[in-house]
Amino acid sequence: MKRWMKIAIGVVVVLVLIVLIVPLFVNADSFRPMLENQLSSALGRKVTLGKLSFSLWSGSVVADQLTVADDPAFSTAPFLHAKSLRIGVDVGAFLFHHQVNVRKFVADSPEIQLVSNAQGVWNYASLGHGGASNSGSSGVTPNVTVGLAEVDGGKVVVSSVPAHGQPFVYDAVNLKIQNLSFASAMPFSLTANLPGNGTVSLNGTLGPLNQQDASATPLKAQLTVKGFDPVKSGVLPASAGIGMDADIDAQLTSDGKTATSTGKIAAQRLVLVKGGSPAPSPVNLTYTVADDLKAQTGQVQDLAMETGPVTVHAQGTFATKAPAATVDLHVNANKVPVDAVEAMLPAVGVRLPSGSQLKGGTLTAQLEITGSTTAPVIAGPVEVDNTQLAGFDLASKIQGLKALTGTSGGTGIQVLHADVRETPAETQLTNISCVVPALGTATGQGTVTESGALNFQLSAKLSGSGAAGAAIESVGQALGGLAGNLARSAANASVPVTITGTTSSPVIRANVAAMAKGAVTKKGLGGLVQGLLGPK
Repeated sequence: MKRWMKIAIGVVVVLVLIVLIVPLFVNADSFRPMLENQLSSALGRKVTLGKLSFSLWSGSVVADQLTVADDPAFSTAPFLHAKSLRIGVDVGAFLFHHQVNVRKFVADSPEIQLVSNAQGVWNYASLGHGGASNSGSSGVTPNVTVGLAEVDGGKVVVSSVPAHGQPFVYDAVNLKIQNLSFASAMPFSLTANLPGNGTVSLNGTLGPLNQQDASATPLKAQLTVKGFDPVKSGVLPASAGIGMDADIDAQLTSDGKTATSTGKIAAQRLVLVKGGSPAPSPVNLTYTVADDLKAQTGQVQDLAMETGPVTVHAQGTFATKAPAATVDLHVNANKVPVDAVEAMLPAVGVRLPSGSQLKGGTLTAQLEITGSTTAPVIAGPVEVDNTQLAGFDLASKIQGLKALTGTSGGTGIQVLHADVRETPAETQLTNISCVVPALGTATGQGTVTESGALNFQLSAKLSGSGAAGAAIESVGQALGGLAGNLARSAANASVPVTITGTTSSPVIRANVAAMAKGAVTKKGLGGLVQGLLGPK
């Protein structure tokens, strides 16, 4: 046993001596000009390596730094800078034939700058293009295959020229590419941390490299994102008003000309408009989109929003051209149960009076979403049928009418229709038509600001038994004691109603004096006499 132990120790000592001594006789740095030239030729960018050393233990040549120049049309700063680059080589060929046969690349803690210009072109699009000018070669695709290329602990900084806000930083980037080649598809895996504590992983195949436009390289991959926030991740500006904490599972496919994606988004705390509040319940979104990469336009073949048992669909088009991405979507919701969508109302900026809740009935909407993704316009008819605003006693809230009753158990709404136009600043409602059986009908228009301030002008006709009586009493008081017939005649006219305050605390006022004045003016002196004398 001792003998074999001594033999083992002896072998280890010899190996250690070889590992320590061999690099002293190998001038790895003499290969630096050749490696820089080959890398520059392959990438079409000037590549600069730090001092090279050889490690027999790892079978690699190590550069103490690596710099890849950017496309001069974008920046004079480096496109990539790494603390070190380990190049795995064929040790036998390197030691005995002074040949560098690369088997593996590992870039340690690189920082990569990704920049897009006003035309939507990225600085990495020219990678691999124009390499012949750096090396004097014919520009033919290099017939080189590297078994494994890795990025360990990288950082990616995404920005634009001209600059729009602060750059977004993605750290802990780890990338592995197997059988790296310019001429064939390459299996790869990518993981990274997103701003806002999210994570992303992408697994699939990439290539062959499009040397005319690297951004048009074919891709087929599975995307998994956890804890995605579109604003913190830099996908959308905060001004868009869209927010969520989402998990995404999607399939991505691109032939270099058209990119398609199908997937599912499980969203928590979803907000869809500026000024909206997070939805209290999870919302699932499934989608299928196709993108023309050259034209920078695409189709939303289907976007389905699922909340509980209800699904609402949208279709349309989009464009990603500068200066801002735009959409043109059509949303179709046909007789959707109100109970199922009530929890979604805060996400789309609809706030109900404090303590109230919609119960029962259906919602129908035909909406167009157009304009930039940062400031979209949502417009179209919306109708709610046979619902109840539970917890809200409308009759008691109307100021200016005496003893108005009939909605203490909640306000029943037979129909509420309006043409809606929502912008980031305010929501406009026109052609309002509302039927509340216990009170009557109302028509008119109004606005709701982003902060929830109300400004509505309505014309109401009170037809409920209790409402009519209250109107007669109020009109009689407004006429200063004129006969009841005139009061009844005026009460049958339309009552001007204003709604101010806020969505959570509305102030509703009926202008009975104006109604009475209008009735007297309309009937004239003869009407006044008839009102005083009563019917013949």
